[in-house]
Amino acid sequence: RFLAFGLGLSVTALEGDGRLAGAAQRFDGELLRELNKPGGAANEGTPPRRHRHRRRHHPPLTPRGPRHVAGRLDPAAPWGEFLLPPDPPGPNPAVQNPLRGGGSGAGRGALVTGLHACGDLSAALLRHFARSPSVAAVASVGCCYMKLSEPPAEPPGYPLSSWVAALPGHRLSYRAREGACHALEGYAARLKGGDASLRAHCYRAVLETLIRAGDPSKKRPGVQTVKKAHALTFPQYARLGLPRVGLDPAALPLDSAAVGAMLEQQHKVVAFFSLALLLAPLVETLILLDRLLYLREQGFQCALVPLFDPRFSPRNLVLVAARAPLGEVLAGLEEDSEEEEEEGDAAGGAGPPGEGQN
Repeated sequence: RFLAFGLGLSVTALEGDGRLAGAAQRFDGELLRELNKPGGAANEGTPPRRHRHRRRHHPPLTPRGPRHVAGRLDPAAPWGEFLLPPDPPGPNPAVQNPLRGGGSGAGRGALVTGLHACGDLSAALLRHFARSPSVAAVASVGCCYMKLSEPPAEPPGYPLSSWVAALPGHRLSYRAREGACHALEGYAARLKGGDASLRAHCYRAVLETLIRAGDPSKKRPGVQTVKKAHALTFPQYARLGLPRVGLDPAALPLDSAAVGAMLEQQHKVVAFFSLALLLAPLVETLILLDRLLYLREQGFQCALVPLFDPRFSPRNLVLVAARAPLGEVLAGLEEDSEEEEEEGDAAGGAGPPGEGQN
């Protein structure tokens, strides 16, 4: 939306869930109505709040919104037919590749962007970029590394590069990939402050122990997050969590001495989780360097850019690649960053991390 409304660029947004694509269109409609009201941003030259201290002129927001396409990406399909019908179907069942002539973003100037593209979606975007001459560049921010497929899956989400695939012992366990998704910076702040929410880690560990005792086949039960778990007693937490994996809380001893003994080990759970988080950046670095090496093996200019403060989002490393030299582009990013820092200092300091970012 910033690229479309803020910069007036031609943007096509792809969404695998037809309902979400429809909701995004409705949201855009509401935004357009606000912009077109008397005194709205489309009628004034007032820059957004986070830009007001900059010296350069910023034009008003434009009424050019993104085009929303409902469809799922097929990682094995040719670039010209990479979209599958959405699930569930959206209001527009005819799905066409927006980069295959006539669509928004068509042509050699197209940039493919995946922001927090989950699991294999990041790998699929990089593969499509590598084999599509109609795409000039790609910017990728990964997410949910534990959902990456590995051999014998074809094509695998990890490893992508031939170099990493040839390394002995390059395989990553599910636990290692899952740990790479956690936020080291945020957890360090919680440890320093003795945050009560740390109790939730022990609750989760005890609950998984009970789940495996009740059903040994559930090795990775995937219990959805229970809101404000640390404010609950463990029996309250378990009564909310167990039904989510198909187990009856009444059939399991929630107040037994064994459960109490496990809950007393909270300090060990926190210590274990802290050690795992110390290794998380190492695992994420391996996954991201594998992607960078894959693009270099294909002959592309590419770089990993730490684009913003990881306290705003732990997935702050953006993989960028282009068919043309990246030097001028990256130099421009550095100049913009330095200018913003100087202007922030002149204005009495910058705002909180990530203010105004999307």
